Amino acid sequence: MGLRRIPQRVKPNATPKESFLGRLLDPIDRLSETIYSVLIVLTFTLAYRIFDLGGTESVSAPGYGLNLFWTVLGATFAWGAIDGIMYVLMELFQRGERHRVLHELQMADEEDTAVDIIAGELDHILEPITSEPQRHTLYQDIIAHLRDGQPQKIRLQKADLAGGLGSVLVAMLAIIPSLIPLLIFQDDYMLAIRISNVVSFIVLFWAGYSWGKHIGVSPWRTGLLL
Repeated sequence: MGLRRIPQRVKPNATPKESFLGRLLDPIDRLSETIYSVLIVLTFTLAYRIFDLGGTESVSAPGYGLNLFWTVLGATFAWGAIDGIMYVLMELFQRGERHRVLHELQMADEEDTAVDIIAGELDHILEPITSEPQRHTLYQDIIAHLRDGQPQKIRLQKADLAGGLGSVLVAMLAIIPSLIPLLIFQDDYMLAIRISNVVSFIVLFWAGYSWGKHIGVSPWRTGLLL
């Protein structure tokens, strides 16, 4: 994707007022991680209805709620770990892509060729809000700035690991409210699952509400959409 991914997922210059997770991941990444993790919980708890209606004996066996707790916890941890690994790999891949773009730019013999390289990376972002002469002037300034630039080494950075760790932490923290009923009401799995489902939908609403406040739109509407 090269330069197309302008916002960074990891926030290197986080302010002291931000939370620990806020310093690891951007709000959009925390939102998506929360949604997918809660959906994993709902996949298991709502699937119970299918097995229950089918008369499967295992869903009514003693300790089912506790077994479901560990199953959901393991599945969510696996999801968070996989997403964290993919996060780190994507950061490396995108750093390599930026290295390639910079190399092609510095090797370009003509300015028009260099402009075309930058345009291929930024036109889809700037076309709706700028005219062609404005973009051309901007691209010339970018080229002048990058001509003598030194490419970053393509290696693993602390920020990559921090973002990967943040993905796992958000995934696990997001499901804690939904898992608590499965522990408290181990002997009444029907009640535990129903409460867990309600809590999961509340968490989804809260995630949407928080996102709406962050982007400046109606938080209630965004929460209800989720």
